[in-house]
Amino acid sequence: MTEIEKLEFLSPTQLCQLLGISRATIYRYFADNAITTVQFKGKTLIRRKDVDSLFEDGHKYLKRPKKKSEPITEFYTSKDVQEKYGISNSGLYEIAKRENWPKTQQRGKTLWSRKHVDAYFAKQQPSDEISEWYTAAEIQARYGMSLSAIYCLVSKEAIPKKKVGAATFYSKYHFDLAKGIAEPKEPEYYTYPEAMEKYGLTRDQLHHYLKYHNITRVKKGKYTHILRSELDNLLKSPEI
Repeated sequence: MTEIEKLEFLSPTQLCQLLGISRATIYRYFADNAITTVQFKGKTLIRRKDVDSLFEDGHKYLKRPKKKSEPITEFYTSKDVQEKYGISNSGLYEIAKRENWPKTQQRGKTLWSRKHVDAYFAKQQPSDEISEWYTAAEIQARYGMSLSAIYCLVSKEAIPKKKVGAATFYSKYHFDLAKGIAEPKEPEYYTYPEAMEKYGLTRDQLHHYLKYHNITRVKKGKYTHILRSELDNLLKSPEI
């Protein structure tokens, strides 16, 4: 019998070692309440007795039916996506790679699944707190930028944008901030280390909360930023 098998209480890491499964799988079980846990500040424990009971009360294994994927019949060209959502060609390919958008080739053109593209940008709708917006023409007039330069900056700095009919609007504050004109407000986002330090979480625990509570995240360069207001609201101390 190993040392872990002798323990009455286990950490998630020890439970992974005991069962031979990944941390991601363990946290999925936690989220589904398949495994009972007790959470202390910065520490999660599982009673070994509860783990054993899972096997004592186990059910017959049921093979999961394969999901039939619907054929993709509607597509955008790269130009369609760039014009509709105001992003650069490089920004388009970066998002497509990260989000794994289905694509196909037709007569030398790349076609992107309309459903996946629209679903992605629907989730990127800006906060209602943003009240002032630029059109591309207004940005060109103020900063003397080309459309491609605007698209590149919007993609690079994750500047909020919205669609109204066929027109695309860009957050005035965020664009001015990116150009060094506006003064920065109190940060809207946490970095991973900041959120982990504030709430005493491991990276895996933080990732679990972000994923299963659909907390807004923004990719800036190679770093992921977490919307401060949503995470604070989720993890705030309960009111008595």
